[in-house]
Amino acid sequence: MTEPHVVDVVVVGAGTAGIPCAIHAAQGGARVLLVEKDAKIGGTLHITGGHMAAGGTRRQAERGIVDNPEMHLADIHRITKGTARDDLVEIVARNAPETLEWLTDRDFPFAPESPRIIYGHEPYETARTHYGKDEGLSILEVLQKELDACVAEHDLEVWTSSPVTELLTDDEGRVIGVGVYHGGAEVEVHGTVVLSTGGYGAEPELFMEFDGAPLVSATARTSTGDGILLGQSIGAGLQGEGTYLPTFGGLPDPQTPGRANWNDRQRLTSERPPREIYVDKFGQRWVAEDEESIDEKERALATIADQTFWTVFDDAALELSTGDLNQMIVGKEPDEVRAVADTRPGVHSAATLEELARKAGIDEAGLVAQVEAYNAAVADGSDPQFGRTYLPAPIAQGPFYAIRNHAITLVTFTGLDIDADFRVRDESGEPIEGLYAIGEVIGAGATCGNTFCSGMLVTPALTFGRLLGTRLGGAA
Repeated sequence: MTEPHVVDVVVVGAGTAGIPCAIHAAQGGARVLLVEKDAKIGGTLHITGGHMAAGGTRRQAERGIVDNPEMHLADIHRITKGTARDDLVEIVARNAPETLEWLTDRDFPFAPESPRIIYGHEPYETARTHYGKDEGLSILEVLQKELDACVAEHDLEVWTSSPVTELLTDDEGRVIGVGVYHGGAEVEVHGTVVLSTGGYGAEPELFMEFDGAPLVSATARTSTGDGILLGQSIGAGLQGEGTYLPTFGGLPDPQTPGRANWNDRQRLTSERPPREIYVDKFGQRWVAEDEESIDEKERALATIADQTFWTVFDDAALELSTGDLNQMIVGKEPDEVRAVADTRPGVHSAATLEELARKAGIDEAGLVAQVEAYNAAVADGSDPQFGRTYLPAPIAQGPFYAIRNHAITLVTFTGLDIDADFRVRDESGEPIEGLYAIGEVIGAGATCGNTFCSGMLVTPALTFGRLLGTRLGGAA
């Protein structure tokens, strides 16, 4: 191996947390190396909606929205029911406005309608979710410009296509650097290490180990748990265990097993009236389809066989499902749904319920009996199974349709345990000297708990990155 490459700080993972950490550390005077295993930087910013939450921003004030960090904190506690890390959540809420102003001052291209209340999960009581016109790419646009300027003006180097293979430690267990495969050779890099490598949403075996569920992923394909495994290799502890919650329903990817397309999904029934029923593989309903809380539906979804369900409806219901927020599948009018039936994986059509069940892989007798029970509930105006109140019409006019949906993974909840200074802790809770972690590698459970809380993934990543980078830069 060649002579070690010596820096003050080596940041592993050039994504939402790693890029701002490297920038701020270098601006503070540190010699910084930013290492990325992918050929491009950005990580999940290439696929995320880029939602950021902050209370008391200039943009809110300009729109007459009264908000502050205390109100934001109260809303987080209400939504998470106290299942997130109070110390980390408070750091986010107190510093999030400054993160948003940092972006604003760098001409962040806000979507004109933001900030607003997001209803895809349990909503805030105040419009505080900010995002860009090009979602996560809008954040990357600002970070890329800042990174380029920092490389030109400060002691910051970026290595892409350079996976980290190990953490280097001294005889006392202190982390002193990393091993990197760079330029066709193994290179030792010495310096304080920051892990910002993302989650494990593209690694089925690790997902099953941590969350005990089959993985259908819509995450970045580079999210393979590298940083978590690196940390565990030297005795790092975990946090967020048991906080896993699936995201509600995504259509199977036409080409890749185990993948789902979040942007090509069933339209949520919180956005439109449900004319369908949801059944499991036994043909049984498992939730009130008109339940407004996506959180409650996701918790119910986590309990059914294989976390897989089918949306079942008839042609009369499909014919009514036209217009943006009224569609059965996002972006598809009725004739477009009819056209993909039996040609696209997971979308089935048949003249009878029996044939539909056979095509879809649903228990035939169970589906027929369940539709009969639902139709009786429609006739009576009362649903004795789940208390559904919106009962517009029976499922009776063929052809009949079944669309397969699966609990999908957009983020992962378990990650490396850290203290409030972002130091990675070992299994006994003691900090591991020389090792820090920020971003999804610490697990979504740290800042969202056992729920999805708007903006509480991207915002902590950016904010912790800025805070830690500033601190490490000042210590150099």
